Amino acid sequence: MTPFEHAPETALDWHKAGTGAALATVVQTWGSAPRRTGSQLVVSGDGRIEGSVSGGCVEGAVVAEALEALQDGKHRLLEFGVSDEDAFAVGLACGGTIKVLVEPVGSALPAELLEELVAARTSRTPAAYEVNLATGSRRLTRSGYPDRMRMDRSGLEEDGETFVAVHNPPLRLVCVGAVHIAQALVPMARIAGYDPVIIDPRTAFASAERFPGETLMDDWPDEAVEKLGLDTRTALVLLTHDPKLDDPALQAALAADVFYIGALGSKKTHAARVARMQEAGFTEDQIARIHGPIGLDIGAASPAEIAVSILSEMTAVLRGKQP
Repeated sequence: MTPFEHAPETALDWHKAGTGAALATVVQTWGSAPRRTGSQLVVSGDGRIEGSVSGGCVEGAVVAEALEALQDGKHRLLEFGVSDEDAFAVGLACGGTIKVLVEPVGSALPAELLEELVAARTSRTPAAYEVNLATGSRRLTRSGYPDRMRMDRSGLEEDGETFVAVHNPPLRLVCVGAVHIAQALVPMARIAGYDPVIIDPRTAFASAERFPGETLMDDWPDEAVEKLGLDTRTALVLLTHDPKLDDPALQAALAADVFYIGALGSKKTHAARVARMQEAGFTEDQIARIHGPIGLDIGAASPAEIAVSILSEMTAVLRGKQP
């Protein structure tokens, strides 16, 4: 989900606290629906809510149904038409239709299954929650639905009965080098749904004044990425031009399963980088994962334009549009 929402964690907490909890999930939309498929709202037995399924258009009706579901223990599939007038009231140009699945925790949705889902999310393990809307059978899979997982696209399968909710970890940008390009790239990446981290042992560069409100690490890059961990939802961007800083992080990324590796520098600089990685024992296929010179070729000149080209290339690789 983007942005990463905490409805499953909240539902589990409320269930364990004894107040009861029901999860409401958007399973299908038509027209200009206020919220995307997979959006969630959690409702407690004492009427508290967190999250959203419609931006406010139908929340009241969903809450009422959720409270009833907590009483009878059964899941229910709701369908709502959002009028143009209601849509306009929450800032949309026109209305649409949404289907919402309501699942009371501990009965329709087993608490053990929800605990398994929360554990996967906590450990940054991608998982898909599958539920048959007709039979109510449910399971969690960590290896199915590769296209949905790559595209972050929850939704109904072609059978019209199987709903798949994608629970990917938040995208993370690990940026080595607190340089001008990073100052432009980091806020852009945050808008695009990434959780950025800036690594630079040079404290004059990696300062709170230059990167207000961002996560800064002054460790040596290989030590920093080891602390962070590198996974399939991580993009590594190397911007220092200094092999002493870039190469340790690069070698860690080549040995890991990050979805994107980009390195700043000219073709000549990249050729030297490739030679160093060959000397370090990396294979041709591993080295081919490095995008260098970094970014799509859009004729970028300024740091901000280079940042646009980098984020564009990251997106293309993430969504399977570029090798």
